[in-house]
Amino acid sequence: MHIHILGICGTFMGSLAQLAKALGHRVTGSDANVYPPMSTQLEQAGIELIQGFDPQFLQPPHMETAPDLVIIGNAMSRGNPSVEYVLNQGIPYTSGPQWLRDHVLQGKWVMAVAGTHGKTTTSSMLAWILEYAGMEPGYLIGGVTKNFPTSARLGGTPFFVVEADEYDSAFFDKRSKFVHYNARTVILNNLEFDHADIFPDLAAIQKQFHHLVRTVPNNGLLISPTNDKALAEVIQQGCWTPQQQFAVIDNEKTEQENSAEWQAKLLAADGSSFAVLHKGEEVAQVHWAQTGIHNVNNGLAAIIAARHVGVTPEHGAKALEQFAGVKRRMEILADVHSIKVYDDFAHHPTAIKTTLAGLRAKVGDEKIIAIIEPRSNTMRMGVHKNALNQCCTDADDVLWYQPANVDWAMDDIVNKSPVPAKLLRDLDELIHCAISLSEANTHIVIMSNGGFGGVHQKLIEQLTKHAL
Repeated sequence: MHIHILGICGTFMGSLAQLAKALGHRVTGSDANVYPPMSTQLEQAGIELIQGFDPQFLQPPHMETAPDLVIIGNAMSRGNPSVEYVLNQGIPYTSGPQWLRDHVLQGKWVMAVAGTHGKTTTSSMLAWILEYAGMEPGYLIGGVTKNFPTSARLGGTPFFVVEADEYDSAFFDKRSKFVHYNARTVILNNLEFDHADIFPDLAAIQKQFHHLVRTVPNNGLLISPTNDKALAEVIQQGCWTPQQQFAVIDNEKTEQENSAEWQAKLLAADGSSFAVLHKGEEVAQVHWAQTGIHNVNNGLAAIIAARHVGVTPEHGAKALEQFAGVKRRMEILADVHSIKVYDDFAHHPTAIKTTLAGLRAKVGDEKIIAIIEPRSNTMRMGVHKNALNQCCTDADDVLWYQPANVDWAMDDIVNKSPVPAKLLRDLDELIHCAISLSEANTHIVIMSNGGFGGVHQKLIEQLTKHAL
């Protein structure tokens, strides 16, 4: 079958394309912007890419054969020339999540990771634990995990790990992607308001999460933290599946968290070591390269999920000690004369806060400079603006970048910042400012869910020249 994918260069659709290719289909795809790293990964898989959405490219002679099926990404909308052509010609079409369910997930033990934060990291951890245990799982992960060469594969056993996000499925299917997956093991990491371009309020997201909960069988497992009010409200709407809850404990935690079935007890303040407790008894210890309480939560959830398919917590802990991380999640890009530059995907106040808190716990009194681009749709709409000036308290300096497409003035964030902060509208000026603030043993964390105008490499180049 010839499958054509509209919007192929997104992480989900690009991963889907690789699965379709592995199933033996001829796969082509088009997108507005065809660029690395996804374009490189797709071309290496033998997938033909087309720049733009001119419908002439969907038919001979531009294609050897017209597509038998078109998978339409959720970034596509009515009015797109290729979408209109598909509808007018009566070409069969479907959404990415529906195709995944029908052609990959049937007969699989699906292990889904959902939540506002940590989906990519936790699903990468879970897939790696199963791989380390010799279970050869299939997976689809919305990011580049360093333990695997690709972001998706079919696998060799019934187990399939999927990063299950709550974005809508397509212009013709406004249900969240994750309701399609028929998951048996489900991790609900956390839940906050996000994706304001799709959802009007938190209740609308909770409704979709409850649709997910309603699909989990009673021989499955639902894994969630004890201290997430929004998730608790979702589960209170009805749950027909066994649950196991987890918490990171210390002397200041609540009675509810201290009574959680699964607990992580910190052995190092930065989260680089922790003990795994089940019903109060220590069953494993993790000593790994990751830091931050958020990663301890992610790792503990992955251990619990892996246990559901037969991997002991001790084995899971040993796997996490070899977990290499995920690109763009506090990824160290360079160390220029003791000035470290990190790339991080954080694009929500909570993610920014927990990431910086984890780094502060690790580096102590060393200087931290946060460079932040509010790029996500929700950030650009100003939904989180009142929380932003308090999410950077663990940084010594914050440089906010205001892109031209941000719908609100960011001056108040700087004016009300509890730590020194500047607002910049020019990338060269931003780089110059970061360098002027840097000193020996400085950590520069660049936070954006996009390319940020190539600021990462430009900063590294200027730091190198400055050092010379």
